[in-house]
Amino acid sequence: MSTMNKIRLGVIGAGNIGNVHMTIFKQLPDDVIITATTDMYLPLAEKRAAEHGIPKVCKTADELIADPDIDAVVIGVPNQWHAPIAVKALQAGKHVLLEKPMAIDVASAREIVRAQRESGKVLMIPHQMRWEWLPLQVKEQVDKGALGHIYNAKVGWFRRKGIPGWGTWFTKREESGGGPLIDIGVHMLDLGFFFMGDRKPVSVYGSTYAEFGPKKRGIGTWGTPNWDGHFDVEDLATALIKMDDGSTLSLEVSWAVHMDTDSQHFIHLMGSDGGASIRGNQGKLLTESFDRATEVTLTPPANDEGGRIRVSRHFIECIREGKQPTTSAMAGFTNNLILDAIYESSRTGHEVILDWSI
Repeated sequence: MSTMNKIRLGVIGAGNIGNVHMTIFKQLPDDVIITATTDMYLPLAEKRAAEHGIPKVCKTADELIADPDIDAVVIGVPNQWHAPIAVKALQAGKHVLLEKPMAIDVASAREIVRAQRESGKVLMIPHQMRWEWLPLQVKEQVDKGALGHIYNAKVGWFRRKGIPGWGTWFTKREESGGGPLIDIGVHMLDLGFFFMGDRKPVSVYGSTYAEFGPKKRGIGTWGTPNWDGHFDVEDLATALIKMDDGSTLSLEVSWAVHMDTDSQHFIHLMGSDGGASIRGNQGKLLTESFDRATEVTLTPPANDEGGRIRVSRHFIECIREGKQPTTSAMAGFTNNLILDAIYESSRTGHEVILDWSI
């Protein structure tokens, strides 16, 4: 494919996640060319450009967005900047791959949805976990009807000692929007809705706790702590989400908790005809045959290319074919709506009825 037919990509944010996207898109050279990058710390952008052979380093995100030689942007910056940058990019006619969470709160998420609708451009949240081989195999069985009606699902992610970047933007509510709930809980919400399908959540009851972070305990290895900073987010959250058809989704996430686990996510699907269980990278399908409980262990395919390649290819396909991504602006809005409701429920002690107005 000639350079003229490739999608010209700009990457905003040259930190860890931006570097991951650069590395992945370089593996799709027939479809994409990374033409520019930028970062608030310009030397880091210059370093990434040299490492990945990116020809242009822009001084600001605004400069990159205004570049007429860029078709789409990847946004991998701290949460508070997601909505402002995404809205500007959409208004400038760019397609957008926006890291999770879509926004810092539901008000900002509404702004993104409106901008996406007005622009007609693709906006996708790259929830790569749903594109890994194990969830894809489970989803295939769900779609075949092997589990029957999924009436309850339990999803979560526990880290025993995993608070990231204590004192940095990760642990400051005004910059991050929250703690593990908005950081890793959003991935588990996405997986829950991936399996349960087209159901509309209507109410949320939740609680959050901060038992480790304020004491500077439970510190993980991600990010460099700033001990002069502060911690005003949760380190554990739990919630029950009720759907319009009466089915339920429960969520539990932590950055730090006294449990016999170390950074393991889990999914349990409970269906009328069968169930599924995922713990980390191991999964089973469960049912009953001849009045006996039976199970099938799922195995990875040979030479699996990985979820991040698949999610990046899906973004490209959506741009080329003009179709909605599986994790669209409305999917991101749904997650933000629920996240805000969990925080509100924890604050008030009451169930929150979800407001779907845009």
